[in-house]
Amino acid sequence: MSWHALIDVSRNSALPLTAQIESTLRRDIAAGVLHPGTPLPSSRQLAEDLGVSRSVVVEAYGRLIAEGYLEAVRGSGTRVAPHTAPPAPPTRPTLLDDGLVPPARWDLRTGTAGPTGFPHREWLASYQRALGGAGPQDLDYPPLSGVGALREELAQYLGRARGVLTTPGQVMVMSGFAQALGLLCSVLSDQGVDRIAMEDPCHHRQRQFLQEVGQRPVPVPVDAEGIDVDALARTGARAVLVTPAHQFPTGATLTTARREALIRWARDVDAWVIEDDYDGDLWLERGARPPALQRLAPERVVYGGTASKSLAPGLRFGWLAAPARLLAPLERMRSHRDLGSDVFTQLAFAEFLRSGHFDRHLRRRRAGYRIRRETLVQSVLRHLPGARIEGAAAGLHTYVRLPPRTDEAALVERALRRSVLVRGGRLYHARPERAAPALVLGYATVPGTGIAEAVQALGAAYRAGEGPPPAPAPARKFPNSCIPPSVMMLSG
Repeated sequence: MSWHALIDVSRNSALPLTAQIESTLRRDIAAGVLHPGTPLPSSRQLAEDLGVSRSVVVEAYGRLIAEGYLEAVRGSGTRVAPHTAPPAPPTRPTLLDDGLVPPARWDLRTGTAGPTGFPHREWLASYQRALGGAGPQDLDYPPLSGVGALREELAQYLGRARGVLTTPGQVMVMSGFAQALGLLCSVLSDQGVDRIAMEDPCHHRQRQFLQEVGQRPVPVPVDAEGIDVDALARTGARAVLVTPAHQFPTGATLTTARREALIRWARDVDAWVIEDDYDGDLWLERGARPPALQRLAPERVVYGGTASKSLAPGLRFGWLAAPARLLAPLERMRSHRDLGSDVFTQLAFAEFLRSGHFDRHLRRRRAGYRIRRETLVQSVLRHLPGARIEGAAAGLHTYVRLPPRTDEAALVERALRRSVLVRGGRLYHARPERAAPALVLGYATVPGTGIAEAVQALGAAYRAGEGPPPAPAPARKFPNSCIPPSVMMLSG
């Protein structure tokens, strides 16, 4: 390492060379420029860099070690002493989507994949193989829509697993769905679309996101059949963001009649449909999941997916299957914002798909989440009498409808006092005061053995606000359960 820029010595100064080195290092350590544990060059190397005698550096280091600024570690050289760190700021609660909350033992919020289960060995093998096969061209700036090998693999995968009707040339690789949605909003704005209809309820951060990128979100009610297309038509919007396979957060699946009506609306008013298939890899119901809405009108529907729920959100990896006439505007818009996604991650994911690792990983993932969801369902039936679980068995959460007179906000607060983090359903409504009380319970981050205990604590909070508790309901199979009793016995 060269320290020319950090330490500047002058033979014209009244200060001795040793004192100049000392004062510079002492000042930068005290100011926090040099962090605790930062390695310093050897005395020989620094003397050579500065053009001074080695004894000058040895003396400077020795004094700073004596004063406690540096430490000499045998075999590791000289480092900034660890106890020179400035005092840590006082501990504050973590900033969350729904405000500042203290830590809790049980986290039943949704929004992320579980901390365990990432296929480290298979991903490493795919990454090594991708690196080994990378050529000089892969070190250059990537194509704006993604590496060709990955776009081909994604087109095949989306076709066989989702029923998406697309070609490799229409697939765009993104750094997560958030980036994709931001680009789409900008392109639509250029086309004169300044408001986008959204399901109500929906993810509150997406509503906020649209506002921040210059679009006006227009809430459209959702019922058990999905988005109300008649209400959508009355808004006058020319674009809509939907989650048709597993509506967030209610879990409703868009019915066939509503799907056809939505496509008719899009064609009649020359509108765009943005399909957010946020947890499409985690369909837990028996039988095949509904095919992508996109296949009904690939010229009208922009299909978006992500690896955040199936692999890990830290990968920042997503994709679009876009209509042909949106490709050029999307690439043009992206060229103004970044220069594409990491090539090696793309090549690794292409290998991950090609080798079958992804399919095998998803089978394991789905099996584990089925067990977790069933445990949650049985626990809710036992400890939250009067509550009703709605929606399809899919993804990483369930929507629990509470009895009409339940004070949702008070229940969430009482649960927190019992060290259970949970979100109420009203958080996701554009008009929360009109929403029926509900809970959105995630089952991915709590250890599998702790789900029942967490819901039991939630049930205690529920009963504390409802007066004398009714007799607990006997455990019974939920209609959407995906696990036969024999598997449940084995999983216990």
